[in-house]
Amino acid sequence: MKNEKNPYENILTRDPWEHFTGDYITADTWLDASFRRRESLAGEWNYTEDPYNNCLRSGWYNFSTSESIYRTYRSQFPAFGIDEKEFTVDLASQMDLLPMVKQLVPLDFDFDLWPVMNLPCCWNMSAEKYFLYEGSMVFTRTFRHSRKEDERAFLRIDGANYRCAVFLGGFFIGSHRGGGGDFFIEITERLKPGDNRIIIVVDNTRRLEQVPMINTDWFNYGGLYRGIDIVYTPDTFIRHFFLTLIPDGTMKNIRCSVTLDRDVDGKCLLEVPELGEPVSIPIRNGFGEVFFSRKPEPWSPKNPKIYDVAITFGEDRITDRIGFREIRVEKDRILLNGRDIFLKGISTHEESVVNGRSLSPEEVRENLTLVKELGGNFLRLAHYPHSGMTSRMADRMGVLLWEEIPVYWAIQFENPDTLADAKNQLEELILRDRNRASVVIWSVGNENEDTERRFTFMENLVKCAKELDDSRLVSAACLVNWEENSVQDSLSKVLDVIGINEYFGWYLPGIERVPRLFDEASVLGKPFIVSETGAGALAGKRGNENEFFTEEKQRKVYEDQTAAIRKCPNIRGMTPWILYDFRTPLRTNVFQNKYNLKGLLTADKKRRKQAFYTLKSFYEELD
Repeated sequence: MKNEKNPYENILTRDPWEHFTGDYITADTWLDASFRRRESLAGEWNYTEDPYNNCLRSGWYNFSTSESIYRTYRSQFPAFGIDEKEFTVDLASQMDLLPMVKQLVPLDFDFDLWPVMNLPCCWNMSAEKYFLYEGSMVFTRTFRHSRKEDERAFLRIDGANYRCAVFLGGFFIGSHRGGGGDFFIEITERLKPGDNRIIIVVDNTRRLEQVPMINTDWFNYGGLYRGIDIVYTPDTFIRHFFLTLIPDGTMKNIRCSVTLDRDVDGKCLLEVPELGEPVSIPIRNGFGEVFFSRKPEPWSPKNPKIYDVAITFGEDRITDRIGFREIRVEKDRILLNGRDIFLKGISTHEESVVNGRSLSPEEVRENLTLVKELGGNFLRLAHYPHSGMTSRMADRMGVLLWEEIPVYWAIQFENPDTLADAKNQLEELILRDRNRASVVIWSVGNENEDTERRFTFMENLVKCAKELDDSRLVSAACLVNWEENSVQDSLSKVLDVIGINEYFGWYLPGIERVPRLFDEASVLGKPFIVSETGAGALAGKRGNENEFFTEEKQRKVYEDQTAAIRKCPNIRGMTPWILYDFRTPLRTNVFQNKYNLKGLLTADKKRRKQAFYTLKSFYEELD
């Protein structure tokens, strides 16, 4: 990037993102921030919508500090009678150059006079005029920090949909894509005493090459909708670790791996006080792994036992709370802690009528409580990474989770950059949640075409998941060949558990074909989950069982589906679609009114439909 500003550059630039997306922040820089010292940047930020991307196109970030203004305009000093030799950068840094620049050139922005938005939030929920806004939004504020001399500092952004570019003190410090994960940028050398100007450009424009692509059956929320923090670490620190029971049936063999931020040698100390003496982990070139035996009390939905854990290396010490449990498949069964389990579940979007995708802790707890009220033990977090707060709360409350990345519908499977995007989102998700006992399934996608290029794409993701975490199951939600009434997806041969999405009784007639479909699937010799089924109903609309959008129709579909599942022992779980109604621009008839109405509850979760009690009765019967 050029240091000096060409006054015509903005009108000659075709793609304003060109200079900011060549080297995205990836999972390689991810670090475990749990229980570390950090400062929140939540609160009031100045903002403006920027549909033409003028912040990037015209370099608004160059006006962050007097030093950045100096760098931008020093080539023009002679035209204003300024001697560059006398007017040095050190002198400029002691002045406030912005008022001077405003006298010399007209600016199209004014950071501190923009309106204010409280972050984190979804901008769609901040004002009615932004409800359907898709494009770029520019957020800025100044902050002061408390970094100690011997500490390093990292900016952590959790949930910026979809891509964003970050500037600190007039410098571009990194960009990221993928709306569901958290990412980290080191800012140690960029932090200054006093006020620091940060600018974050967030763009939720849908694009064909992205993950997800332009067509989704959910609402495209934009914003910085989760936490924004500065995380502090020692000079050499533990980047992340992985502690798990080895799924060998013994319930006692444990593996712990540790990754440091630098290729150094030394020794880590693992402490789980309730499990006896600490364990020493030799570190070579920044990595160490150890295997040992203990007898932890198994974590399960009925007994969500969690242990205090600490890892120490040199001056760095990080802590966590981790449960130990085993999940594996044996022929066509799913075994939790060695026992056959039926995953009594439901699917959910991360959405709130009030907060959009920026769920509060109370809303997350409410969702998990509803799973238990249903008699369930399992929640499918569709169709993108939900907040890490959800998996941590599920650990404490005893709810099993299916977690997913948005490889959804017609992804560009032939595009290597799209694969890199999907793979990075999967890596960020696994690194964040592989110490969560509640998470038992990684899903690599939902409802894709069964082609050779798609198989290659998805097989890469399955391998990626297994390399990062071989202690969990890998699945995907697959389409049914409705003409032949069978499950023929080639991806099934590399999955541990096969997810089946089928809507007989709703989109497809002939619900009597469901038992045969399940029989056909049983020949695959693997456990499978009915990952989606269901029907829409407008709460309070009454009628007969054949009338669309009545509660009676929805209830009848659930009655028929559960009756078929009773007869098929190879079905080892179900996550019907969906816990509560949610926004989607695709649904425009008079009943739906921009909502998918397949929820067992209304969008505000204040009313339960008849099918809620049908599913609840079925799950209680299974007990």
